[in-house]
Amino acid sequence: MNLAEPDFALGALPTTLRLPRGTFAFRLTHRFTRPIADGTVGDFFEDFFGFDAAARIGMEVRYGIWPGTQVNVHRTNNRAIQFMGQQNLFAQTDTRWVSAQAVVAVEGADNFTEDFSTTVGGVISRQFKARGAVYVQPLFVWTTNPAPDLNGLPEHTMVLGVGTRLRIGPSKWYAVVEAAPQIAGYKTGIDHVSLGLERRSGGHLFQVTVTNALGTTMRQVAQGGVREGDWYIGFNLSRRFF
Repeated sequence: MNLAEPDFALGALPTTLRLPRGTFAFRLTHRFTRPIADGTVGDFFEDFFGFDAAARIGMEVRYGIWPGTQVNVHRTNNRAIQFMGQQNLFAQTDTRWVSAQAVVAVEGADNFTEDFSTTVGGVISRQFKARGAVYVQPLFVWTTNPAPDLNGLPEHTMVLGVGTRLRIGPSKWYAVVEAAPQIAGYKTGIDHVSLGLERRSGGHLFQVTVTNALGTTMRQVAQGGVREGDWYIGFNLSRRFF
């Protein structure tokens, strides 16, 4: 167990945790679609903190092809499917301050039959022994604009993902923060931000998250949220099988 980097993702953005060859992991993402601030405080409790609302759900399976190389498939219940591969470039050592991985993802709508998008980028991390890690992720995402012929805006988006996971004392609890500001190209909506509190238990990691966007694929993250001030409750559940 890597106490500084216990999972393959923060909220939606990837980390540099390596997956051993021939092993796999599973992740479930769940975002309730009711904004926290809709209605009154009483309405929020009556809706059981938003749990009565519909949800954006994602299911992911990750597999280690060979040392330093992993692939995953992630499907959301709006019928988007993303295939992603990560290749380790170099690992943090006593003489090298950071780890780096290359990331390539391809996403298609309607069960990967139309409206395709490609993401190319990288993940750079710095671990602090057993205390946690920080991340920087330059990502170029093609075809983020849903109607370039109509709105005349760029078709693609450059985002700079940043995030951290910090262990709370000597416990199994972690605080997680991530953001993916749109820094070039097609920029609309609200930059993706996610805050989380999670607990590790053996090979499981459970995270309660509050986020301003519902997306969990690279294109969805790059497109960000829809309305300023909307925040949603959700959770992630991951399981390593090694």
